[in-house]
Amino acid sequence: MNASRVCFSLALLAFLIKPYADGRSSAPRQSLNLDQKLQHVRTNGARERPDPTPTEITEQEANAYFASGEVNLPSGVRSVVFHGEPGVITANTRVDFDQLRAGIRSSNPLLAVFSGIHDVGVVAHAHGRGGRGFVEVDSVSLDGVEIPRFVLELFVQKYLQPKYPGVGLESQFTMPDKIDTATVGSHKLTITQR
Repeated sequence: MNASRVCFSLALLAFLIKPYADGRSSAPRQSLNLDQKLQHVRTNGARERPDPTPTEITEQEANAYFASGEVNLPSGVRSVVFHGEPGVITANTRVDFDQLRAGIRSSNPLLAVFSGIHDVGVVAHAHGRGGRGFVEVDSVSLDGVEIPRFVLELFVQKYLQPKYPGVGLESQFTMPDKIDTATVGSHKLTITQR
C-alpha cells in the first residue's frame, strides 16, 4: 500500500499504516515500543499462518512515534496528534495549506480559506474488518471553525485527489501484513492478523 494516500483520511491510515510504512523512529521510549510492535506485525504478516494474538498500539506510542521527527508526513502536514475513543479517531494537525496546494490553483472563493498555516482538527469513524480499512471523516475544523462538508468535498477533489488518488471523505483500503481487524478503543488501537 502506498502510504502517501493517507492525507485527509489521516485517522486510521496514519494511526495504523503510515507509521511503519514511511519511517523509523529512534527516540522516546514509547516510540521505540511502537517500532517493536510494528516489526512484530511485519514479521507476523510474512508468516503463512500469522499468530492471531491481538497487537495493541496505544495513543501515547503513536503520538511519540509521529513526534519523533522520523516519520514522513504528507507534504504540508507539520505535526499530528491522535486521540482515540471507541470507533472514533480525532487527529489534531498543523497544516501549511500553501505547501499542500503547491502547483494547483483555484479561482473558487470557497476554497480561499485553505491558505496559510492553520490548526486542523479531523474527527473520523474508523475501523478495519476482513482485511479492509474503513475511514469516514465526520468533521474537519480550521482553527476551531467547522468547515461545511460540501467545501471539504471541493477541497478534496481539487487539491488532494490529484496528488493522492483514492483519498476522500469516505475511504476504504486494503490493510497490509495480513491485518484482519483494526478496532479503535479508548486511547488505543487493537489489530489482529490472519
